[in-house]
Amino acid sequence: MPSTSDLDRVTMVVLRHMRKPVFALIVVYAIGVLGMALIPGTGADGEPEYMSLFHAFYFFTYTATTTGFGEIPHAFNDVQRLWAIFCLYIGAIAWLYAIGSIIRLVQNPHFTRAVNEQGFARSVRHLTDPFVIICGFGDTGSLLARGLSDHHLRATLLDRDPERIKAFAVRDYRVRMLGLCAHPDVPRHLIDAGVTQPDCKAVVALTNEEDTNRQIAIVAKLLNPAVKVISRSTSERHCKHLNSLHDVLVVNPFVVFAELLNMAIVAPQLHNLNSWLVGVPRIRLGHPLKVPCGVWVLCGYGRMGQEVHHQLVRHGIQVVIIDPDVEESVAPGRIIRGYADYDTLREAGVEQAAGIVAGTDNDSDNLGILVCVNHLNPSAFTVARQNQHENQIAFDAARADLILQSSLTTARRILKSLISPLIQVMIEFLHDKDQRTEALVSRLRAKVGERTPHLWRLGIAHEEASAAMELLDAGQDLVLGDLIRDPNDLDGTLSCVPLVIRRGGELLMLPEDTEAVLPGDGILFCGTEHSERLLRASLNNPYTLHYLIAGEEAPRGYVFQWIAGWASRRADS
Repeated sequence: MPSTSDLDRVTMVVLRHMRKPVFALIVVYAIGVLGMALIPGTGADGEPEYMSLFHAFYFFTYTATTTGFGEIPHAFNDVQRLWAIFCLYIGAIAWLYAIGSIIRLVQNPHFTRAVNEQGFARSVRHLTDPFVIICGFGDTGSLLARGLSDHHLRATLLDRDPERIKAFAVRDYRVRMLGLCAHPDVPRHLIDAGVTQPDCKAVVALTNEEDTNRQIAIVAKLLNPAVKVISRSTSERHCKHLNSLHDVLVVNPFVVFAELLNMAIVAPQLHNLNSWLVGVPRIRLGHPLKVPCGVWVLCGYGRMGQEVHHQLVRHGIQVVIIDPDVEESVAPGRIIRGYADYDTLREAGVEQAAGIVAGTDNDSDNLGILVCVNHLNPSAFTVARQNQHENQIAFDAARADLILQSSLTTARRILKSLISPLIQVMIEFLHDKDQRTEALVSRLRAKVGERTPHLWRLGIAHEEASAAMELLDAGQDLVLGDLIRDPNDLDGTLSCVPLVIRRGGELLMLPEDTEAVLPGDGILFCGTEHSERLLRASLNNPYTLHYLIAGEEAPRGYVFQWIAGWASRRADS
């Protein structure tokens, strides 16, 4: 249905703009050809001679287009030459008119939009791999698209801003990404982006308008109830409405950051592990942050400030708020009404404060606060809010202990949900288990070290692990320790750690190497890309898998297998 609609729109625009020039060409050609065929020429014997319709059309074609081959059936008389001059002028004028109309048609925004929509919908229908629909290509959409590309997952993108689509078109991604300048909350455009296709993995609403994101989520669930929907929202009203929908994940970057700050306070080792797994720069595994619990100064009591204030107060931390509009009834505690500057910071006691939060919605104000704090109390723990992604270099230079970049925080949480959703489940499982967290960190440090962590999911099925499935179907046992054994060194293991096993509706957290592997298991690993390649190769090669389990190489080829069988039978007898 969408393709037919787009085709009709293209045809309608073409016919509307080209019917007059086409009609003009037809009339000019008809007049010129008929005139040339009806005007008698002079033959070699002096008798009248008429040009055939085909020869007249041939002559008029290369004359009207100013090609001028000069090939004619016989020499023209003066009347024919006069008519040829007339044909040359009217033909050239008609073609100039037609070419001008074609140029105007190509430049017509309705035609261009219709052609782009038709080509986009056709390309999306030809996708055979899983893909994600991203609605909105701002900072968050751009970071998410880059993250999906790094994990070799395709995406289709909708954004109403043509400049953003132009920027998207020049990006260099590892996989092909498709983009269209269109309103993402329009059902037809979501269908063109592939929301009804079975390979559509999720719809992500990342526009700057809360109502638009809610509209996208509702339309996507109506068009495809089975699709997963992820929406960014910072409005309490919209969050409640979206949470009422089935299978809709709402990501509030301020709530996420407040939860991360809470984790850094109560479970610093787990916060360090989580930051390392999601790829936060300059994070070293096993070196957690130490968040002090003295008096904190909170600059800005907006959406972020309220969430951070809630987390600090619940841990008994005394907070001094600097904000020009905050009310005492809303935020209990000491309040300084005004903007955070050198004087108000000193009034708040920043020289003796344990931590400072620069949480306004203006990057220059937050950077100014960090500069003042570095001068007044350089040992204080600093938390900063970064509103614009292009200011990343400035915030890196300020060297805050924790930075909330709304777009980056949102993109990381969404990417985690799309690529490895079990990671968040595991983090929640480890929240109050310090010993198991420390043991996992030690194991990951031993296996991965300082290298960038790589997460992947392995399904024990014929499509992904054919050799393992043959072995299990034959009734033999297989354990995790066999899978991660290094084929180059049977006494060693691959540089990877199994984190979670999904078995039906059950989740096995941090399984031991003795855990049995069963058909249908989905196993989440953390390691290196090289270890993933070796592991997948072993699970699809029966000889390598046999070598990992038995410690000996199985004979290959009919001759060696016959010899091995004969030797076995002889030994039994």
